[in-house]
Amino acid sequence: MTDEPNWEQLDKELVWHPFTQMGDWLQEKPLVIAAGEGSYLVDVEGRRYLDGVSSLWVTVHGHRRREIDEAIIAQLGRVAHSTFLGLSHQPAIELARKLVSLSPAGLTKVFYSDNGSTAVEVALKMAFQYLKQRPGPEPVRNTFISFVNGYHGDTIGSVSVGGIDLFHRIYRPLLFSTVQAPSAYCYRCYLDREYPDCGMTCLGDVEDVIRKNRDKAAAVVMEPLVQAAGGMIVYPQGYTRHVRDLAAQYGLFFIADEVATGFGRTGTMFACQQEGIEPDFMAAAKGITGGYLPLAATLTTKRVFDAFCGEYRDKITFFHGHTYTANPLACAAAIANLEIFEKERTLEKLRDKVFLLNQELQEFRRLRHVGDVRQLGFMVGIELVKDPDTKEEYPYEDKMGIRVIQEARKRGLIIRPLENVIVLMPPLGISGPELEQLLQITFESIRSVTEGG
Repeated sequence: MTDEPNWEQLDKELVWHPFTQMGDWLQEKPLVIAAGEGSYLVDVEGRRYLDGVSSLWVTVHGHRRREIDEAIIAQLGRVAHSTFLGLSHQPAIELARKLVSLSPAGLTKVFYSDNGSTAVEVALKMAFQYLKQRPGPEPVRNTFISFVNGYHGDTIGSVSVGGIDLFHRIYRPLLFSTVQAPSAYCYRCYLDREYPDCGMTCLGDVEDVIRKNRDKAAAVVMEPLVQAAGGMIVYPQGYTRHVRDLAAQYGLFFIADEVATGFGRTGTMFACQQEGIEPDFMAAAKGITGGYLPLAATLTTKRVFDAFCGEYRDKITFFHGHTYTANPLACAAAIANLEIFEKERTLEKLRDKVFLLNQELQEFRRLRHVGDVRQLGFMVGIELVKDPDTKEEYPYEDKMGIRVIQEARKRGLIIRPLENVIVLMPPLGISGPELEQLLQITFESIRSVTEGG
């Protein structure tokens, strides 16, 4: 019998990790995961950790759910993959039926891809091509309106509509030109106003941007209700609804990026449903398979779909696709995931846990270096500040968020920061006691790192 490989050393020799400063990584002891069970991950040395960010916002009902395991195994007994170019298969058709039934009204056509970035890019390209091939003289609409602090993925198209300077600025020479509107970051309001007394004055600036660019923009691209990777920035109630109405008023498509907010994360199946929003396009990914396999979907309307139907010679086909589009194993996992939502009344049961989360988070406000606590459903951002009176940020090089999550890891919890914002997004299936443990570890970790004990 051969000795167990030194996984940590092999990782350092061979692997390059995403969103990770590898210079630091090579000096640290890597955490190598070997297994998962329910709300926990287990490393190669047998230590157990609560999965406080759902393995980057994807795990829904927990790790190793029997129903999803069995669905994948059953599909393996039929076919693991078949191209979706010019062919179809039953799992993709069944999943499309379920997605349409659960999504905002009007979204009746499903285009599959494999991750959030591609789902957004599909929407961008569809919106552009729709307008390009519409009959009659039209102004050239070859840009998009997006938001400061927005994040839509890491491929070139999705970065072009992104608004996080830290992530995106280095790539600007590669990007196509877009227009950014200011976003409602109430804790750090760029107008120096206070919500709700402000009456969402900032929407006037958004309208100005849309009005001035209505003849050259194809669509408004937006994360509904919460800017996730921007720092779990929760919009004021009604803000997203108003932006959607402005897009319609000025004749622009509205693209809802539900990659992070979809599949129950905000308390409803999709965030748009909380404000009665019917987008022209909706990008969905992450939780779609319950955290099992890569899959994404872009949903749109019959109006958009019909504009791509014509004679072969017309060349109005949507010339876009991916090798693993609608992978049958992933579709089978997604169907099982959605069936668990229905069978276990996941969203209904989530309400008590959302209430518990809200109540326990109030305690964090008394920590000396917590400036803001933001929550919508099971999406939480705890913003750490050097000086709460002035809202002065910790310097980037202090790595305050990293230090907090490293402390939490020592205590048995895996979470990730967005710079100085500590993010919590546990699996929807987490138990009440597990949720309380997650919050206690996070609280003590923040206090230990920021207050020195």
